[in-house]
Amino acid sequence: MLNSADGLQRFQKLTSLPLGPAPMGKYRHWDRFRHALPLTDYSAEEQWLAVKLARRALYRPLPLQDSSGNPFYYALPNIALEMLHRVDRGAGGRLQISDQVTNPATRDTYLFKSVVEEAITSSQLEGASTTRRIAKAMIQEGRKPRTRSERMIFNNYEAMQFVRRFVGQPLSPEIVIELQTILTRDTLDDADAVGRFRRLDEDIVVEDETGTRLHTPPPANQLADRVRAMCDFANCKNDAEFIPPAVRAAILHFWLAYDHPFVDGNGRTARALFYWSMATSGYWLCEYVSISRILKKARAQYARSYLYTESDENDTTYFLLYQLKVLLTAIEDLHLYLARKAKEIHDAEELVRRASAVHGTLNPRQLALVNHALKNPDARYTVESHQTSHNVSYETARSDLVKLAKDGLLQQQKAGRAFVFVPETDLRQKLEGELESAGTTTSTISPAVT
Repeated sequence: MLNSADGLQRFQKLTSLPLGPAPMGKYRHWDRFRHALPLTDYSAEEQWLAVKLARRALYRPLPLQDSSGNPFYYALPNIALEMLHRVDRGAGGRLQISDQVTNPATRDTYLFKSVVEEAITSSQLEGASTTRRIAKAMIQEGRKPRTRSERMIFNNYEAMQFVRRFVGQPLSPEIVIELQTILTRDTLDDADAVGRFRRLDEDIVVEDETGTRLHTPPPANQLADRVRAMCDFANCKNDAEFIPPAVRAAILHFWLAYDHPFVDGNGRTARALFYWSMATSGYWLCEYVSISRILKKARAQYARSYLYTESDENDTTYFLLYQLKVLLTAIEDLHLYLARKAKEIHDAEELVRRASAVHGTLNPRQLALVNHALKNPDARYTVESHQTSHNVSYETARSDLVKLAKDGLLQQQKAGRAFVFVPETDLRQKLEGELESAGTTTSTISPAVT
């Protein structure tokens, strides 16, 4: 048994050791920390005390409070600072990649893909079951949703378009409600729950798949004030100190989900507000990434980051670090995707360029379509889908497709009262055959990357 002097000496020695707030580079919760102790000469409880003291020294209070009036905090240990630096470089700077991908003529094509991807996966997180192929075709062709799942995805797509329009504008409770309205219209059993905060008589709780209660949101009579305070935070009002923009966006995501102001649509609204906050802060590349696709792959970690925060002194650092990890993964995936698309476009351009004596110059939209057709011989294109994918006028889209049909790269067919365009049979062989007839080798042309 230690006497008080020995105990004090042991405590002083423990706190002088380089444990810090994130031993071994991990900001672990007690549930995990106790099974991965960095020291052998001290108990788990002693080491946890040292770690908690180091974290508390970094805590910065937030204007967000829990239902009992206790403030939430966040910390910026070295691992968070390093991740924020990577976000700054990856999402706010200039892409070092082929201009074929990022020039104005092709930019909207890649933006469309990311918006559709986010619309689909964000809805799938909430239970939508339509396949990606069907959902993408619905949006491209402008077809009306036929099922509840399709309506969820279509609503999410409309919400992402709405977010793009109000980037840079102040956030208000009215905008938050409008977002939820767009996201949930014609998808709820109770249509009255669309476009309003939940009421006192609506017992809304967050449960897991087994029915275990995970979170009880603040009472409904607090929501008007809490959402107004959230908007003030989003608009950088009343800041006592600088908050890094990516931190603010992550906390905004957490705040809306914690308050759970709506009967339904809270998760989708929270993720939409995250995009708004990042884009408003100048992280332009975030318009091209899908965080929901990453969250969908690790739903348990997503939920755990909320639970760790609530069970450890309202420390939102757990959620912040998880959100930064997700964002960095999405940014890295986008860079890989753009590099792959640059190669695909180059290969298609090279293949068609060598046959230019027959087909003439193709614009970037046509090159992208030819490349897609080379990979997807069963694809179907319409003027409307081409128009939506590339954000061009109807006449421009029609002109693109008609020229490709006249050049023998697409076939124009009648489908009811409309026309569809499909890839020419054996398109790659046709192009390579034209090159061989012209005496041009194709040995350096690699197949399109799939």
